[in-house]
Amino acid sequence: MFMLSDVITYVRRIVKTPSNTVLSDNLIIDYINRFYISDIDARVQLFDLKTIYRFQTTPGIDSYNMPLYDVQTEPGNQTIASYPVYQGFMSLASVNEIPVPLYTQRQDFWNLFPNYLQSLTAAAIGDGTSGPYTINLPFFPAIPGHVDISGIIATGSNLDPIVTSNDALIQIVPTTSVYSGVFFTATGTSQQTMVVADTGQFLQGNQNYGLLMIPGNAPLGNTGYGNAYSITSNTVNYATGVATVNFDSAVESGTNINAQCYFYNQGRPMGILFYNNVLTIRPPPNISYLIELEAYLSPAAFLSTSAALPFGYMAEYIARGAARKILSDTGDVEQFSFYEPLFREQEQLVWKRSQRQFTSTRTPTIFSAGQGQRGFNATGMGI
Repeated sequence: MFMLSDVITYVRRIVKTPSNTVLSDNLIIDYINRFYISDIDARVQLFDLKTIYRFQTTPGIDSYNMPLYDVQTEPGNQTIASYPVYQGFMSLASVNEIPVPLYTQRQDFWNLFPNYLQSLTAAAIGDGTSGPYTINLPFFPAIPGHVDISGIIATGSNLDPIVTSNDALIQIVPTTSVYSGVFFTATGTSQQTMVVADTGQFLQGNQNYGLLMIPGNAPLGNTGYGNAYSITSNTVNYATGVATVNFDSAVESGTNINAQCYFYNQGRPMGILFYNNVLTIRPPPNISYLIELEAYLSPAAFLSTSAALPFGYMAEYIARGAARKILSDTGDVEQFSFYEPLFREQEQLVWKRSQRQFTSTRTPTIFSAGQGQRGFNATGMGI
């Protein structure tokens, strides 16, 4: 009981297709996964899916994408592409077990933790060639560029941040997913403005080094320099501020090459922004810190008929939800209408379990807050 095979059997009873030749188990599993993965988390927030997301920061890295599930394969070799492991994040958020505010509005976050982007600073002089030019950033350590979750998905890998295996720019990352943090500008011999920026992609074995690119138009306009990179060409070292830059054409001799970068003193993170499926922390971490956030888990797919349901009480709800999708797709309006109240009933029963848990907590008031809590100067909290 409460196995995936039991759910399949129940779906067959509802849609009245006992034969595997008419409606295969693999197709039913696909409908079950569609309902379980895509619908349940949008229809009801279940207490059983509430959890904690924890990760260690990387020194100097300020942006972290929401983690993705690995690509899964259903019976019948149906691929389930990457999707977020968590539905979203909420307070309580903490850094090394010390609570910090979690923001979901960019304006509120940046009002308290604004980036500093200095005016264009002349950092080198053109010599009539395209480079390479050795340029020092006006401030360092600099905040690295970032590729958001859509760009990670585009690569077909869950590697975050992107570390290139052959030091070559991965050009399938959409331009709209790249948020550069370092910029170099110069005037070409034809008086055109040339821009080189960092990519959010890093050299393998040394994450202090970011690859540089020529920014282009959407969707895939960002380009490298023959896609040939090495540790000594077309990179920026965020820790030391030293960059080796090649432009796409010759720089007018005697003209300034300007550099800009985002800068923020590193330290212990004091605030977190969740926006665009990206967690941004300020200040950027100077060492590794443990970040914890409350979250709702996105269900993983069912991959075997012998797999047990994670939460057995949802068995009939999942079966009726999958059957509901099948009846909708086949246009069986009469059966759909007949079973809809029964589906709604199961949804209410499933939600009731979470509702009991949520309502067991007393609503905080000025009189109830702080009871039994430690002060900030309590043992282990520090001053």
